[in-house]
Formats: sequence, structure tokens, C-alpha cells
Amino acid sequence: MTMNATIDTAPDPRAMSYRLTFLLAAACGMVAANIYYAQPLIGPISIALGLSHAAAGLIVTMTQIGYGIGLLLIVPLGDLVENRKLICSVIGLGAAALLAAGFATQALPFLTAALFIGLGSVAVQIIIPYAAHLAPEAVRGRVVGNVSTGLMLGVMLARPASSFVTAALSWHAVFFGSTVLMVALAAVLWITLPERRPVARMHYGALLMSMPHLVRTTPLLRRRALYQAFLFAAFSLFWTVTPLLLAGPEFGFSQAGIALFALAGAAGVAAAPIAGRLADRGHSRIATLISMLLAALAFLAAHVGAAGSGLSLAGLVVAAVALDFGVQGNVVLGFRAIFALGPEHRSRLNGLYMATFFTAGAAGSALGAWAFAQGGWALASWIGLALPVAALIYAATE
Repeated sequence: MTMNATIDTAPDPRAMSYRLTFLLAAACGMVAANIYYAQPLIGPISIALGLSHAAAGLIVTMTQIGYGIGLLLIVPLGDLVENRKLICSVIGLGAAALLAAGFATQALPFLTAALFIGLGSVAVQIIIPYAAHLAPEAVRGRVVGNVSTGLMLGVMLARPASSFVTAALSWHAVFFGSTVLMVALAAVLWITLPERRPVARMHYGALLMSMPHLVRTTPLLRRRALYQAFLFAAFSLFWTVTPLLLAGPEFGFSQAGIALFALAGAAGVAAAPIAGRLADRGHSRIATLISMLLAALAFLAAHVGAAGSGLSLAGLVVAAVALDFGVQGNVVLGFRAIFALGPEHRSRLNGLYMATFFTAGAAGSALGAWAFAQGGWALASWIGLALPVAALIYAATE
């Protein structure tokens, strides 16, 4: 089996303009937000759909399952199908699912729609390697970093945005509003994006079958995926547990207060373009270690001050920013490293990379919720600290 699924021409240095970079970053943010809109709305949505407390978690889980499936089954098509058409088609699928979720009044239709929202959201992971293809080698890290900044802004702003819209209108309005955004976005991308047409040398089944071979024969992919798996598990643990901590008796935050705390953490997205520039200059190794160290220090900062005090809250804000800096910086360093391995399998490499640490993130969320129930913030945060420390130990073997 040949591993060369595509043949690509060298990127035109003029192809990746600042305007196009901004458009792709904005597209990533708007699409990625669809995965996270429902997280702070589990309460009102579950009540409206008649879901029990035990089943309410499916509102988020179904979207995550759809996203995980899409990473392995849809994202690799970027090595096989013309990229502009693929991106717009997948966004269109997401728009249809968002519309169905907005109209849903029963649990099964909503949960089915949530699954397809996750599938449609993997358009983000087709856009990022597409941007890497358009960018010349010398500035590829910077371009990927800038585009990833949009993605992370979408992730961080989705939760507070959906909370505010629901408070002003209803949770249905969140899904209807995003439907309109997705339709408009797909139209703009169709008109604006240049074509990238891979020359296929294998059918879809062979493309999927090649992915285990890529894992076995690409040690750089395995290493970068495991680095990010440790950090993203810590990230997911933190953002699962801190809303529970802030809403508890020590802080007594309202939903709006928790949303504002999430906004503070969004400052960490500034790490993505910085990391991209460092990678372009050959400093990936030191930047990786700094990212891991920041993530570890974040959990130490979260223990400053007496529980529930102003100093303790300040420590949590510092922790949120530092953790986001470390995690977002490291993911861009990983993108830069695996995309340098060649254009013929960028989409498959990206799907494998994302699927690995996305799975770790889901595990981190589950572990954080369990730890918080068993031992409160103390147990959860020490587990969170152990994850980036494990990444540092593993990085020492590089």
C-alpha cells in the first residue's frame, strides 16, 4: 500500500494573506464554539427535554462522541477530497444539526442532533492543515498559530456566550443563532477560499487503513500526541472542576460569575501565535518544556490563599491563564511539528493527533469530576498537577 494519498504543488507565498488567515481563524472559532455551547446549558436543556440528572450528561457527551468519530472518519478525507468543498460540506452538516437541535422538544431528536453537531464541528480540523498547506514553510508555524488562536477563542468564549444568550432569550436561540452563522460562514468560505485539490491514489477504505500504519511508523506523531494528551487532560480536568468549585459554598458564584471567570481564562489564547513563531525559529524544544512547566505551575498557583478568599480567587484566575497558555502553546507546537512531515498525509496525521488528546481530555473531565466528588478541589488539583509533571518526565526522554 502506498502512503502517498495526495500530490500537492508547493504553496504560493502570496496565497496566505493576512485577510485569509483572519478568515480561517474566525471560521475555526465559530465552528469550534458549536461543541461547547451546550456545556453551561445542561440544566435548562435537560429540564426542557425531560432528561433525568443521570442522563443530562448525554447532552455534552453525544457531541463529543460525534466529534471523536469525525476526527477519525471525516478529517482524513482532507488527503483525498478537494478541501474547499469538504470544509463547506461539513459546515453545512453542522448547520443542519444545529437547526434540528434548536427545534427539538424531546430528548432523542436533540441527542441525535448533538451527535451530528459534533460531526460537523470537525471542519475545524480540516481547516488547520489546509492553512498549513497554503502557508510557506518559513512562516507555517506563525500561520497555524494565528488560525489556532481563533479556534481557542471560540472554545473559551462559547460557554459565556451561550450563558448570556440563554439568560436574555432562551437556549433555543443559541442553536438558531449558530445555524445562521454557519450558513453565512459556508457561503463566505465557498466564495473566498482557493481550491486545494489532492490527487488521490487510494480509495477511502485504504485511506482509513493507512492510519494505524502512520501511528506505527511516525514516532514524532506519537510523542507530540502524548505530550498534548497529558496537558489537555489537565486542561479538561481544570475546566470541569472549577465551575463546581466556584458555584460551591466557598465562593458562591452565579452562572454569570462563572462565565466571567471563563472569559478571564481566554487570555491564554495569546500563546498560540507566540508558540508558532518560536517553532518557525527552531525553538520548539524549549517552548515545549516551558508550556509543560506553565501547566504544572498553574495548579500550584491555584493553592494560593485561604479557600474562598480574594487571594484564592486571584490564584485561580492566574492558574486559568497560565494553564491555557501552556496548553494552547503546546498544541500549536505539535501542529507545526506534524505538519512538517509532508503534505501527503497532513489530514490523517491531524486526525490522529487530535483524536489522541481529545480522548485524554474526555478522560480528564471524568477523572476531575470523580476526584472532586471524592476529595474536593485538593484531590482534583493534585491530580491535575501530576499530569503536566508526567509530560515533563516523558519529554526528558526525547
